[in-house]
Amino acid sequence: MPVLIGTSGWQYKDWRGELYPHELPQRLWLEEYGRHFVTVESNNAFYRLPEQKTFADWRRRTPEGFVMAVKASRYLTHIKRLRDPQEPVARLMSRAEGLGERLGPVLLQLPPTLRCDPGSLDAALACFPRGVRVAVEPRHVSWWTDEVREVLRNRGAALCWADRGSRPVTPLWRTADWGYLRFHEGRAEPWPGYGRKALAAWAGRIAGAWTDTADVFAFFNNDPGGAAVRDATSFARAVASKRRTVPRPAGVRNTAE
Repeated sequence: MPVLIGTSGWQYKDWRGELYPHELPQRLWLEEYGRHFVTVESNNAFYRLPEQKTFADWRRRTPEGFVMAVKASRYLTHIKRLRDPQEPVARLMSRAEGLGERLGPVLLQLPPTLRCDPGSLDAALACFPRGVRVAVEPRHVSWWTDEVREVLRNRGAALCWADRGSRPVTPLWRTADWGYLRFHEGRAEPWPGYGRKALAAWAGRIAGAWTDTADVFAFFNNDPGGAAVRDATSFARAVASKRRTVPRPAGVRNTAE
């Protein structure tokens, strides 16, 4: 089972000295990031959808085999609240296709005030092109129903497993033959990092839920102070200790060795 591990975003100034050398200009940070991780979750599109040429530039600047997940625009999830999804989804995909073979899953993170609406979710998922992986992260407890689970399963969409406070805040449903996991905030010191036990527990959940043939994406969204960088590296070791494949960039020793 290849478990692809990275961070949510890469453009954080407080990562100087943690991931990026102090003398490295910011325009080269993506290249440096790609020397350490095989995947990243781009949240740029959530705030302001980049042009296709920007996605194409990211493709050019990352190494072969690199995968970029894309967080869908808040216009679709937070402003339209999944209503009339055809145009927002088409616009997102027309831009993101600039990534070519680097394009990974699309994340639909729903607003915490959006209550369960299986029909709207199903309609939105139906708008994505065949073959595009979509992960859904609901954040209101009303979504945890059998009907929602069936919508996700029927569309081949993954329920995003989410952690906050070093514990799951979503059901651990497996709704697709691939997985998606987000770490928002740990309980270890210094804040907002994750401790060894919490990461080991998540590695065990992954190993117990998916076979070796499944792709699982794991992203650390606890960026302050470089915690995401440290935790992603530690999590790779925890997953490898479960005898799972953890792809590493070319020239970097695999953590399973």
